Amino acid sequence: MFETLSDKLSGVFDRLRRRGALSETDVGEALREVRVALLDADVALPVVRDFIAKVRDRAIGSEVIGSVSPGQQVIKIVNDVMIEALGGEGAVPINLNAVAPVPILMVGLQGSGKTTTSGKLALRFRDRMRKKVLLASLDTQRPAAQLQLQQLATQAQVPSLPIVAGETPVQIALRAMDVGRREGFDIVILDTAGRLSIDQALMDEVRSIREATNPAETLLVVDAMTGQDAVNTAKAFNDALGITGIVMTRMDGDARGGAALSMRSITGAPIKLMGIGEKQDALEDFHPERVAGRILGMGDIVGLVEKASETIDQEEAEKLAAKMMRGKFDLEDFAAQLRQIGKMGSISDILGMLPGMGKMKAQLNTAELDPKLFKRKEAIISSMTMKERRTPDIIKASRKKRIAAGAGATVQEVNQLLKQFDDMTTMMKKMNKLGQKGLMRHGMGALMPKGMSANRRPF
Repeated sequence: MFETLSDKLSGVFDRLRRRGALSETDVGEALREVRVALLDADVALPVVRDFIAKVRDRAIGSEVIGSVSPGQQVIKIVNDVMIEALGGEGAVPINLNAVAPVPILMVGLQGSGKTTTSGKLALRFRDRMRKKVLLASLDTQRPAAQLQLQQLATQAQVPSLPIVAGETPVQIALRAMDVGRREGFDIVILDTAGRLSIDQALMDEVRSIREATNPAETLLVVDAMTGQDAVNTAKAFNDALGITGIVMTRMDGDARGGAALSMRSITGAPIKLMGIGEKQDALEDFHPERVAGRILGMGDIVGLVEKASETIDQEEAEKLAAKMMRGKFDLEDFAAQLRQIGKMGSISDILGMLPGMGKMKAQLNTAELDPKLFKRKEAIISSMTMKERRTPDIIKASRKKRIAAGAGATVQEVNQLLKQFDDMTTMMKKMNKLGQKGLMRHGMGALMPKGMSANRRPF
């Protein structure tokens, strides 16, 4: 997420940090580079102008230029202004403050991920809030659109409104609300039709549905990968309908980030949710301060902890941690750890949530971040005997050949896995030797292999 923009900004900030003192000229040059990076990332020009003006006003002053670490101060100001541009501190929740069943209207262009997001949202309400949700497709334009939502409802284990041929979108919406009232639903999600482009017929249809149902939320779904087009779409829908919130999909791709930075300023509506993958649970709250941290290479530790708490088996994780600290970690535990990490999704994304890990991620081979690799490593470990898993030192050439053949792998892959296990064991020994105070004093760099230091620090 935001990799292109993050890489460019990190270069600017590294140069600022290396300078002991800054002049107004230095700050001006850095801001020119930031301006170019934002424009390259498809941030709307008026938003860039406002952003740079705010940073310059706060950065050019004696309290910054004359401070002990002026570079860090400027970075802090950029971070603060970016948080403001993204919507301010804290996520904006979905408004459910209405009489049940609460109608939520999903709008957007065709291909933006609107129907998929409707299914994800239904699952989120069911799992996280224990709400009774009804999904209803109002899309009579796209072939099989209603069947698609029906399938997504089945996957999310929530009911969908039965299809009745010949009904208009407004009639379907009214029937959905009637079923919602009679059958005690908490929330009704109304998935409207999209178009390949904005036209008057689309806006008139959505406007009539909104007037008939009076939704608590009108959520616009936009594809982050479309950049400035997403911003133009948001402005058009907002001008015509008055949207209450935005859901940005495909935020897990190498999006340039400009759409997210422009949305709040252009529409005034908050980004409430972001889609970060194809799985049905890949929908997260949009926290401006966390997204700013990731764009600026400062990580998102809170988000990482939340992701871990949702996916990792706490009891198993505690057992693994205890064995690590006792130095009793074996290949069986290594396999369990791989399964736990695999549940968290993209390793590249996880690394992006760690402060200062941008450079290290760049040093790693992208193949090493492929989730399929975890499955392959698990297969290699599964091909070992229990004795080999518990005492890896006995695995010599003949055993390696047998293990590789059993896993459908090469001896080189077996060697790589054993080397990774050795590196992890060495790291744990260092952790035990350093202790908590030593880790705090020396930082993560003390644990890293030679040539891969985590030298980028959060401010």
